[in-house]
Amino acid sequence: MKKLVIAALLVVGMTTFAQERMGERKEKLTPEQRVNLQVKKLTKDLSLNEKQVQEIKVLVAKEAEKREAKRAEMDAKRASGAKPSKEEMKAHKAKAQEDQAAMDANMKKILSADQYAKWVQKREERKEKMEEKRDDRKKGKGAPQEVK
Repeated sequence: MKKLVIAALLVVGMTTFAQERMGERKEKLTPEQRVNLQVKKLTKDLSLNEKQVQEIKVLVAKEAEKREAKRAEMDAKRASGAKPSKEEMKAHKAKAQEDQAAMDANMKKILSADQYAKWVQKREERKEKMEEKRDDRKKGKGAPQEVK
């Protein structure tokens, strides 16, 4: 009986510790911090000059504001319990593609040809990683996740 109680306490303790560690990794950054982090990463990856850094910072900040507004709108819809219709989903997807095309055009204006090619490559790599993660989550749904 003592061994069972000790084992139960160990499991509860390990679970609590794992949840605390996961919470530490997902710190909430302010929008400004996220913009600065993204600009720093782009500066490092693409070797941007000061003028490019300033232009990209403005562009990324505008995109972040749009994203936050859209997120707030979607959260409000979810809170009301309304599910988006197929037409709304199509419109949302078309708007996202339009926004992506505008972002591409702006980045092409700011970056050199080599920097732009590298930026597109990095974006594709991120997209592939996100798809892999999504697929892994779909496969693993219902199955216990490994604690790292």
